[in-house]
Amino acid sequence: MPEKRATSRAVPGVDLHLDLRTGPCGRRATLVRALREAVRSGRLAPGTRLPSSRALAADLGLARNTVADAYGELVAEGWLTALQGSGTRVARRAAPRPPAPRPAPAPDAARPAHDLRPGAGDVSTFPRAGWLSAARRALAAAPHEAFGYGDGRGRPELREALADYLARARGVRTDPGRIVVCAGFIQGLALLGRALRRRGVRELGMESYGLWYHRDTVERSGLRSVPLTVDGLGADVGQLEGLKTVKGVLLTPAHQFPTGAPLHPARRAAVVDWAARTGGVIVEDDYDGELRYDRQPVGALQGLAPDLVVYCGTVSKSLAPGLRLAWLVLPEDLVADVRAVKATGEWTSGALDQLTLAEFITGGGYDRHVRSVRLHYRRRRDQLVAALAEHAPHIRVTGIAAGLHAVLELPPGTEEATLRAADRQGLALEGLAPFRHPAASGPAAPDGLIVNYGSPPAHAFSGALDSLLRVLPPAPADTP
Repeated sequence: MPEKRATSRAVPGVDLHLDLRTGPCGRRATLVRALREAVRSGRLAPGTRLPSSRALAADLGLARNTVADAYGELVAEGWLTALQGSGTRVARRAAPRPPAPRPAPAPDAARPAHDLRPGAGDVSTFPRAGWLSAARRALAAAPHEAFGYGDGRGRPELREALADYLARARGVRTDPGRIVVCAGFIQGLALLGRALRRRGVRELGMESYGLWYHRDTVERSGLRSVPLTVDGLGADVGQLEGLKTVKGVLLTPAHQFPTGAPLHPARRAAVVDWAARTGGVIVEDDYDGELRYDRQPVGALQGLAPDLVVYCGTVSKSLAPGLRLAWLVLPEDLVADVRAVKATGEWTSGALDQLTLAEFITGGGYDRHVRSVRLHYRRRRDQLVAALAEHAPHIRVTGIAAGLHAVLELPPGTEEATLRAADRQGLALEGLAPFRHPAASGPAAPDGLIVNYGSPPAHAFSGALDSLLRVLPPAPADTP
């Protein structure tokens, strides 16, 4: 077909200036594009009457049906209007509002030179080669239906792998049907909060020290959080006896966050007894139960009472938070409620990542990786403790039997000054005070720092440790 030349045709009151050189789209599509651009650019003003399809077809050397179809498409899109007796006109549209002045961009917060704030591990340890190998095997073996919408509880391959792994590694007693895979612990906690609310629970006991966004998640789910005192034996679950309206409790039994104390065996038995007598629910956050250094990991509380405890686990600390993979192990009577809440539009983890994690677990890669990072973090912990013993022996270190952080007890009245000094050094640190529940009773939080020795990459850890030592307060004058 010969190429059409650029055509500029003046009709009464209209100068179309339509470039109708045909490309791969064909004549009708080319005409639609040219007319649309003429309207968009303002060359055809709102209300302008266009030539009839017969007249424009004759002027442009096109078939009348081609022009009529182009007009019809633009009418359907809203660019043109076609009314009986009025012809085809450019549609009238409200004048666009002038753009609001753009505010000056806020200056980017200075990135700290070293970050020792709690919340993450050393993501440079992620086992890329092992994960890639597991992903290839999982993808090759995946059934076609794995790429559909699937079961809201998560892929059955992963739930089966988790049921086996948690039984041997954490003493969890369950079956795959009672496991729900979540896109992170926070989503799991939100699902639980809404499910418990549906069951009539209105208040949830929580440790008086913990992460503020856990409290926020619970309260946005419609539950009131009630603090339980934390001491060297973990949460004081005996306080639940006097809280008659509290029908659930969230605990970190293996390694209390942030103090680091495991829940004492007598208190573990007591909270299970409370739940059995009152019909209460225990939510166990086992966020770093695998990362214990000085002896075998403390078994999950869920193993004592599978029908009373919701077990929450995640790979955010052991692998990487970016995977967005966590799980709830539920009592049988809670499964339907959680599934119903999750079916209301909650996001899910990708099927391929779930299949890969299942393959990584069943193939032994996960166990090998956990052993590797446990050794890695233990060395970090020992390096921190040794440096403090040498350069700041007046600073007591606690909570170091497990996990990724240590609590440094500071001389009274020195926490704020230490944090300011750290900020000047480009060292990101957290004090103990912000982790205290705002409704907690008793004396104020002691001065202290929560130091995450797990997060810096290997090449930066020594520098972060040196920076920490420089900002610590000196020993009080009366210290021997």
